Amino acid sequence: MRKICVITGSRAEYGLLYWLIKELSISKSLQLQLIVTGSHLRSDFGNTYLQIQDEFNINKKVDILNFANDALGVCKSMGVATSEIGKALSELAPDIVVVLGDRYEIFCAASAALVLGIPIAHIHGGELSAGAIDESFRHSITKMSHIHFTANKEYAKRVAQLGEDPKFIFNVGGMGIENIKRLKLLNKAKFQDSIKFNLNKKNILVTYHPLTTQTDNKKDFKEILKALNELKDTNIIFTKANSDAGGIAINKMIDEYVKSRPNCIAFASLGSLRYLSALKHVDIILGNSSSGLLEAPSMGVATINIGPRQDGRLKAPSIIDIKPIKAQILKAIKLAYSPKFQKIVQKKQNPYGDSKPSKTIVKVLKNINLKDITVKRFKDLV
Repeated sequence: MRKICVITGSRAEYGLLYWLIKELSISKSLQLQLIVTGSHLRSDFGNTYLQIQDEFNINKKVDILNFANDALGVCKSMGVATSEIGKALSELAPDIVVVLGDRYEIFCAASAALVLGIPIAHIHGGELSAGAIDESFRHSITKMSHIHFTANKEYAKRVAQLGEDPKFIFNVGGMGIENIKRLKLLNKAKFQDSIKFNLNKKNILVTYHPLTTQTDNKKDFKEILKALNELKDTNIIFTKANSDAGGIAINKMIDEYVKSRPNCIAFASLGSLRYLSALKHVDIILGNSSSGLLEAPSMGVATINIGPRQDGRLKAPSIIDIKPIKAQILKAIKLAYSPKFQKIVQKKQNPYGDSKPSKTIVKVLKNINLKDITVKRFKDLV
């Protein structure tokens, strides 16, 4: 059996990988291996590895977040990640490593696999996110990878532009939409019971991550909190920031804000089921999470995308781009609730397709010829 090693380092990425992992776990011709690292293993980010091991066997846990939550701390974590994930891969000896996205721990995983001569399959390559150093990581992972699964024809074209062989580029659509299609989401009563918090007349989901291209993330997040403070008859559900430099500082601000406001609640991680159920029952997702672009449009939810973190990504008409300024945030919230904009939102237009990519990916992983696949040649555009 061909051994397929999936590596995950964050809650958001695991949510996108879930159905692929599920398909691999039941495959009769492929053997699933699972390496869990990054924020999954930390209590301050929700110990989300527990959710994973409830359903799947984790072959290796690689703890890398033992340093300060700043840029130098990330550099140190990257050193540990490359070394320890390399060690895990050497012991597991997979036939293919599967990674998704653009985070630094995934860059380290790809680097280790490349040096070890293991073919790499990369999901969600070719995308842009100019407001984060993750864009550089993503394109670097593309250059280290041998098999590419993209979310849109434009992204597939960009992967080819990077010199990758078109015969190894597969446009399968966005992974997030599959979650929406295949998960049985909670109804309002069950959702409220699951989070022990009742919804209001109006409800907003806030997910904001630090910008890795700047250092003063607290200033921008203060503007968001000041805007939220002006709202009436509105309940706020916060999902906390990721483990990028500055994430812990934002999470402390969230805890302090929620402490004295009964209309607010915060979670280190909701998990895929509760998070997508939240999208189903709220009116707006506000912040800078990619879920506001990838999943929210298919749920009929307005997205207020704050700041440059997602600059360059394809965006549905239901997304409002603004700067992290209180007045702009309040104006965007008013627009999102307007009947005219709600008509746009309810069309549920999504540039990331309407497919179930996991089965396609499994089929490719099963059948692709791996002979000499790691010997790459740059393919110039004609």
